[in-house]
Amino acid sequence: MLGLKLPTDPRWVNIVESNLPEILTDHAWCEQKAATNAISIVVSNPDRTELVSDMLALAKEEIEHFELVHEVIKKRGYELGRERKDSYVNELYKFMIKGGSRNDQLVDRLLFSAMIEARSCERFKTLSENIEDKELAAFYYDLMVSEAGHYTMFLRHAKNVTERVDVDKRWKEWLAHEAIVIQNYGKSETVHG
Repeated sequence: MLGLKLPTDPRWVNIVESNLPEILTDHAWCEQKAATNAISIVVSNPDRTELVSDMLALAKEEIEHFELVHEVIKKRGYELGRERKDSYVNELYKFMIKGGSRNDQLVDRLLFSAMIEARSCERFKTLSENIEDKELAAFYYDLMVSEAGHYTMFLRHAKNVTERVDVDKRWKEWLAHEAIVIQNYGKSETVHG
């Protein structure tokens, strides 16, 4: 479904289980960053009515997810730690087209966003299927379903905003690049780590 070239090793869940406060804090901040990304796309593209509407809805949903994760953190007696740097996302960011038209840059921004959502969805699926904690398994299953919707929305918008860019071809390039990047991750108790 997602087209990712390299699946997450299920043993990553063992690392996650060794430090639940860390994964939950990292996850909460990932949701905040996703909301911020959606608002940033709105700010840069106010003339694209459908895109603006979808990004506003996404920003609300991502903030709701942030709140849900924060509720899990509080319920378990943990504290929300400080925001973490996401090296995986920073590496993907370097692959984005920086020159060319605003439209070409928007297409790549949407594909970048789709890639992050796809990997998050895949990680949540891995968690839901392998974590011993049944409450967290159900929690991550529900979020996996939501992330899959986000991923497809970004791809749909990438195709809708351009006729010049071969979005399918560029998406395959993103998938190939992500497969190289993700090889360095899966060793820490963070969503993309």
